[in-house]
Amino acid sequence: MKKLFIIFAILCLAAPAMAADWNFYGSARFATFWTEVDGDVPGDADEDEGLQWAQQGNSRIGATVKFNDEIGGGFEMSDSFGKRKLYGTYNFGSGQLLLGQTYAPSAIFASNSVFDGDGDLLGIGEFYEGRVPMVQLSFGGFKLALISPSTQTFVEDAVAETNYDNDVTLPKIEAAYTFKADMFSLTGFAGYQTYELDGVTQNFDVDSYVAGIGVGLNFGPIFVNLGGHIGQNLGNYGAYQPYLDDDATLGATDIVDNDGLGYLAVVGFKASDMFTIEAGYGHEESELDDGANNTQEADQYYLNATINITKGFFIVPEVGMITLSEDASAAEPETFYFGAKWQINF
Repeated sequence: MKKLFIIFAILCLAAPAMAADWNFYGSARFATFWTEVDGDVPGDADEDEGLQWAQQGNSRIGATVKFNDEIGGGFEMSDSFGKRKLYGTYNFGSGQLLLGQTYAPSAIFASNSVFDGDGDLLGIGEFYEGRVPMVQLSFGGFKLALISPSTQTFVEDAVAETNYDNDVTLPKIEAAYTFKADMFSLTGFAGYQTYELDGVTQNFDVDSYVAGIGVGLNFGPIFVNLGGHIGQNLGNYGAYQPYLDDDATLGATDIVDNDGLGYLAVVGFKASDMFTIEAGYGHEESELDDGANNTQEADQYYLNATINITKGFFIVPEVGMITLSEDASAAEPETFYFGAKWQINF
């Protein structure tokens, strides 16, 4: 009887899945890089070099699903089977409603830098907050999303020496518009978030915003991508930032905001369907509004080539440099790297 019940349950689950159109896909990505790190301090104790030979964490498997002309969705899992995407869509004729986790409207991906797990100049010229839970409306090239807020609890209080809880009254609000023509594309985006730090003796508001633009130009085999963004308290907003501290801090009597700025430029040449070469530069900086010149900067330069071996299999050799600097220190650490990413899509 128990076996019959299990079989019946499987058939009940499988029946609607079989009625839908499932499009499965996968991507295996492998990094083979040599890195040399120089901390830029006297002596060589801060110097390090080594080999990276590992499967990239952004390897994935997933599917897009079409249940009928109105209902669809998709999911995507990482190499460790963690959730990357999980969303459903409702097409209502003039637009689409999306519920679930996927890329935020601000995601542009103007660069194809492959170092550091397909870094793409994310957080070092390109604003990026990843795949986030949201309710999103799309109308043509316009997207409006109400996103799960990104908050952090401050633990420093120079006055009361107490911890704070965060109180949220609104979701994060983000919008983007993309215009496309044959040789030109333009994307503009903006977002805002606020939450309150609730303390024993006092409360503070942590306000964050971002505004940015991305431009793509195509001249036959030559392409150019440009982008830039400004913002406040981008770390609190939820921006991906692997190199800088771009969070607000808590001063003696108020929040000390952090101003952010980033920009990038990418140029490439597609010689053939088998070979594309690309060079890029990205810059990111953050500065605390405390009058103490607390500015941090990060820069990346790279040159790579995409070599298509066959359909679904390509190699991207890349060489580049990442440099860091801050006003509080004369040192300028740098990382030189070279190697390749190997990728098979299936």
